[in-house]
Amino acid sequence: MTMIETVSPILFRPRSTSRALQKFLGNKGAMIGAGILIVFALAAIFAPWIAPYNPIKTNFLVIRKPPSALFWLGTDELGRDLLSRLIWGARGSLVAGGISVAIAMAIGVPLGLLAGYFGGKLDALISRIVDALLSCPFLVLAIALGAFLGPSLINAMIAIGLSAMPIFARLTRGQVLSIRHEDYLEGARAIGLPDRWIIARYVLPNILSPLVVQAALTIASAILAEASLSFLGLGQQPPYPSWGSMLNAARNFMEQAPWMSLAPGAAIYITVLSFNLLGDGLSDALDPKSQH
Repeated sequence: MTMIETVSPILFRPRSTSRALQKFLGNKGAMIGAGILIVFALAAIFAPWIAPYNPIKTNFLVIRKPPSALFWLGTDELGRDLLSRLIWGARGSLVAGGISVAIAMAIGVPLGLLAGYFGGKLDALISRIVDALLSCPFLVLAIALGAFLGPSLINAMIAIGLSAMPIFARLTRGQVLSIRHEDYLEGARAIGLPDRWIIARYVLPNILSPLVVQAALTIASAILAEASLSFLGLGQQPPYPSWGSMLNAARNFMEQAPWMSLAPGAAIYITVLSFNLLGDGLSDALDPKSQH
């Protein structure tokens, strides 16, 4: 056994991983959420082949038609098929949620690692910046940044990612502080391993579980935020479909064509609920206390 192996933490054993997987697969809520998300993801990926109509092509002969055998979810104020727009809109919402959280983690996790591991003035500076950002509600900050950057889906993703970044920075810092003085880290320092190696090899792998859970939960919030920005005209721009912009268009026809709001509203609700169920399942499965 080498000296490096002697300081390696015994956390990701095959047995504990198998037990966590079994518990996750046995969680009915998580499985339902995962199944629904797989359906939405497949619909988004294969949208060009499964959408029955062109989502941006107008047809003034079928304006605001109710659901029928020809148009399963009805049509909108410009005669566009709502089912096709719903399927294509899944692309924007799921991509926006995933990329926004990726941006948040790419910035927040390194900041949290630096603050928690090195401490001192660096920790104080990062913590004050994070606290200042957290003092503003997530959605309000995302809307403000979206308005500042300008209306587009890319800018909306950046705004949501920057707004969610403090959540990951604070979580990462807290997790690092909880393990910073563990024996295996002290042993790694004692044999002269560089800090960057210790962080990458020992610290980061042992704080991944809560980060994965937080990522799943934050994607749900990011999708809701993207819908809100699109509803306000700061996200996906017309004529390209977005669940939020579909709701914005539907609000003017609530009495004449109530079906216009049902489909995108239900899609947002089901997707956010599914990510929350998935996050709860991951939290239960990855909880160290439940694996003993």
